[in-house]
Amino acid sequence: MARATEVGTTPVPVGAGGRAYVVVRLRPGAEVSAFPARCPHRLVPLAAASVVGGRLQCPYHGWRFDAEGRCVDVPSLGPDGTAPPRADLPVPWAVEERHGWIWLAPERTDVTLPPAPAAEPVPEPAPAPGPPSGPVFGNLDPSLEHAWHPVALSRELRPGGWLQVRLLGRTWSLSRGADGLVADPPAWGVRERFGVVWLAPAEPRDVPLELPEDGDRRFVRRWLPPARSAGPAGPLADTFLDAAHSPFVHPSAAGAVEVPTPEVTPEPGGFSSVQEHGERPARRRVTHVHRAPFQLRLRLDLLDTGAATTVLFLLQPEDADSTRIYTCVLLSAGPGEPLPGPDEVAAAVAAEERLLAEDLGLQAQMASTGLPLAMRDELHVRSDRLGVALRRALADFAVA
Repeated sequence: MARATEVGTTPVPVGAGGRAYVVVRLRPGAEVSAFPARCPHRLVPLAAASVVGGRLQCPYHGWRFDAEGRCVDVPSLGPDGTAPPRADLPVPWAVEERHGWIWLAPERTDVTLPPAPAAEPVPEPAPAPGPPSGPVFGNLDPSLEHAWHPVALSRELRPGGWLQVRLLGRTWSLSRGADGLVADPPAWGVRERFGVVWLAPAEPRDVPLELPEDGDRRFVRRWLPPARSAGPAGPLADTFLDAAHSPFVHPSAAGAVEVPTPEVTPEPGGFSSVQEHGERPARRRVTHVHRAPFQLRLRLDLLDTGAATTVLFLLQPEDADSTRIYTCVLLSAGPGEPLPGPDEVAAAVAAEERLLAEDLGLQAQMASTGLPLAMRDELHVRSDRLGVALRRALADFAVA
């Protein structure tokens, strides 16, 4: 139930029969429609959705739903794509606007119309959308004890200094002395790699991510200031691997709405994917590499010039609802070309900071506890193959 005057073309969360819904008018002054609280694709709360062309549009990947809950558009599949059957939203049995209020009947009822209230109605509070039914890989998963985790940039820990860090819901003190790095309480190991301090609480079984660009003199490297997400690392890693969200979360970024089906190659500790697009003079190769749990390398090669851009993402699971993000941009103008200048590097870093801020804004809306590992808890289409590979890699890591 909600006041009719409060419902416009912005979704309003409501509760009915213990279930979470959103109510919205799909055109100004139109009848009210009601939808379940989450998109079936990636479980994004539809309270953050918008109305576009008389349809409810999910803010993550732009899936659109009509007043009856039918999924009428999956942009990543292209104009000829067909939404899978489970994409339709199970709308409530009835929605009525009476006596200045919006009334919902989640299930079939013999009552023809809502009764006129004798006193001011008390709306049912909108419950939080229910969690996935299957296992979820969160920031405190026990398997994460057995991995190397980034905990600081090397420059954050000065010689003779100390630093407190959060990892897996605990606090460690790091110090740098004459004998090297020390962690208190003791950890299985502390080391430095790529200009990052890493900590393994217990004997690690993860496979390190390789970064060929790190020792390549043709590349200029710049670290972004570490950022923080008020949510778990799994969904954030999923976003970094996902091309289909760019037109909707990053409106200023170039990219097609339709996403070619990526090919995925399983590898020890994770997977990789290489795709080539375009024609001369704009041919490009896009490479994604993942190593469990949360190490990602994305590289864009311009095949006709030899220029390349690599973005390294390393995620630190601090607490159940907090993740620190380390992002490095590596730029090359190509063989035989001068190194990228300060202005070019600054522009690339600023662009990456903007994209990251937009992704973190989306994560703040998702209210996620982790990445669902049961495939039926979400809905996957062919453009989601990297996301499916991530879920399988984390599931394998969790049970190894």
